[in-house]
Amino acid sequence: MSTTTAPEKAGSLAWARRRDSLARFWRSYRTHRAGLYGLAGLALIALIALSAPLTVGGDVQSVTGASGTALASPSRQFPLGTDQFGRSLLGLLIWGARISLAVGLLAAALSVAIGTLVGILAGHYGGWLSTALMRITDWFLVMPTLVLAIVLATVMSHSVWTVILAIGVTSWPTTARLVRAQTIAVESRPYIERARALGGGHGHIMNRHVLPNVMPLVLAQTTLGISNAILTEATLAFLGLGDPTVVSWGGMLQDAREAGAVSSGHWWYLAPPGIAIALVALSFTLCGRAVEAVLNPKLGAR
Repeated sequence: MSTTTAPEKAGSLAWARRRDSLARFWRSYRTHRAGLYGLAGLALIALIALSAPLTVGGDVQSVTGASGTALASPSRQFPLGTDQFGRSLLGLLIWGARISLAVGLLAAALSVAIGTLVGILAGHYGGWLSTALMRITDWFLVMPTLVLAIVLATVMSHSVWTVILAIGVTSWPTTARLVRAQTIAVESRPYIERARALGGGHGHIMNRHVLPNVMPLVLAQTTLGISNAILTEATLAFLGLGDPTVVSWGGMLQDAREAGAVSSGHWWYLAPPGIAIALVALSFTLCGRAVEAVLNPKLGAR
């Protein structure tokens, strides 16, 4: 005789549906070759970044422990050359991937979280609250994101968390507008009216009905936003507004500029971090476009 209770059966059924949804998503995602290339590139870069403490060690960031000649060209000992302190640029590039990826992921997550909250509240409640939230959103939209991020990073202490906050609180308006439009579309469906008739409150409707239906849009927006966050972090670091105590790809470009790599022709100092930033941004963009096409099949039919 089975002793499985009704809640356990419901939980098992929910997990089975999630597994089926993930399996269908992966089958559709695999049909997008560009998305697979982007995913493979991200997996490789993430593996390199996670293995940095084992492959290059934390001593590569030390200025006093540098063993090479300043601004040495690529050689067998230093495949990408050295910086102005004699540190291995290959080691710095690998270690800097950790900061650049972490800032991009966390900043994009903060941005999407703010945009999702604002969009759902504006779309669900409507009225004066929606008007007020959308006017704030419009103000952020018309203001250049990079300028606002520079202002925040300037007035606050120079740290990684400041950069994450500066990017996150200035790049959410696009997500807010998209989520608001999707929320309005979801709330016009008949099952929302039935949920209200059965006594469902605002929190129940937003958490159990609206949020699950806007999550595909949020996921696609997150993957697309990470590349923008990484580029913005690199720009802030290049302008000297990042954390000077950590190594990032944008910080490496800033150090190269200060060392005169542009005027002196030390291309090996400038090219690797610039190419790394471009490759990561391209990989996230390819993944984001593929996710968007899977979640919205109409895009793939164009």
